[in-house]
Amino acid sequence: MTHQVHAFEPPERFVAGTVGAPGERTFFLQARGGGRLVSVALEKVQVSLLAEKLEELLSEAQRRFGVELPEAPAAVGDNDPLDSPVDEEFRVGTLGLAFDVDSATVVIEAIAAGEAEAEVELGDDDIDEDDDEEPDEDLDRLRVRLTPEATREFIERARRVVNAGRPPCPLCGQPLDPAGHLCPRHNGYHR
Repeated sequence: MTHQVHAFEPPERFVAGTVGAPGERTFFLQARGGGRLVSVALEKVQVSLLAEKLEELLSEAQRRFGVELPEAPAAVGDNDPLDSPVDEEFRVGTLGLAFDVDSATVVIEAIAAGEAEAEVELGDDDIDEDDDEEPDEDLDRLRVRLTPEATREFIERARRVVNAGRPPCPLCGQPLDPAGHLCPRHNGYHR
């Protein structure tokens, strides 16, 4: 089976964004460049973790390689909506991060979710010792290379997008719907 690698090195624009109302939002990573537009869907927690891990990666690059890091942007950067049309290329299963020391850039790779095996049989007959191929090699992927400045801008926008949803319940931390929610800290009473 053939797979596609959507490479943007560097992109004209790389952002996290959403489509839909709070509580029903679908999260996307979107890259634009060279007349191409690629959007991949992922979970809210993946966007949040991506921002957190990118921050850690930048700090580690500074500590280990002496990379000059820009300060967090004081002004709001790219706050525009996702570019249209937002057509999902694939749903992200795995996110990979790396720092390229030679070019002083951050590499982000979003790999499509693989299809789960319907049956798993444990037996000596099923083990293929000649199978050196990695399981992710035949999956679609989005690869983006960003400067530290562009990475900082991505982190700030990703955090804004994640925090723009429903406010959390002050007692249990679960998202509050406009009509309230059944709070476990109140023994299931509406809050």
